Amino acid sequence: MSRLRTKRLELRPLTTSDFAEWAEVRQRCRDWLAKWEPRPLENVPDPSSELQAFATRCRVRERERSLGTAFDFGLWHEGRFCGEINISHVARGAFQSAHVGYWIDERLAGRGLIAEGLLAVFGFAFERAGLHRVQVSIMPRNAASLRVAEKLGLRSEGIAQGYIQIDGDWEDHIRFGLTVEEWHARRDEMAARVQPVGSREGGRRTAQRSSSDSHR
Repeated sequence: MSRLRTKRLELRPLTTSDFAEWAEVRQRCRDWLAKWEPRPLENVPDPSSELQAFATRCRVRERERSLGTAFDFGLWHEGRFCGEINISHVARGAFQSAHVGYWIDERLAGRGLIAEGLLAVFGFAFERAGLHRVQVSIMPRNAASLRVAEKLGLRSEGIAQGYIQIDGDWEDHIRFGLTVEEWHARRDEMAARVQPVGSREGGRRTAQRSSSDSHR
């Protein structure tokens, strides 16, 4: 799978050689991200501290790409790894739909990088992966992630109650949908909404991540 590029980002699948960079960011941001992610399974090796577990994660995702059931993208900004955007739970047949999830390094939150990367991933989903619909799921209390959806003008499909287990609790999520028809009609408008900014947005930082795809 070829790499995707935006004005400020390079997007590509993670490989075993990325372990040190990925692990450093995941460990440094562990407390910041934990309240927005499913709890790690007990007795399962931690890929952020064990190279073999990370290598297994990479192999699983490579197989998913080959089967067309998921597509993963690590994010690099100015040559440094900074997060992930992943297309997961791809349903083919009559559905042709998937979930899109993301997270970003705490140090780069609020700079519009996720919105910029999402545009590239949406383009891949609709124009190369052949999907008809994608969904982004966000907890109502995750203000920073909701700003990403607002910036892109994503269409809300309402609240799913007790939708995903996050940090041990079943959390409600707002579901945002985008279809291929909407993408072709609005992609230029959406691109115009995503203007790189040189400084972090004001206010208290919150983890910019959705919940529909954990870091697995």
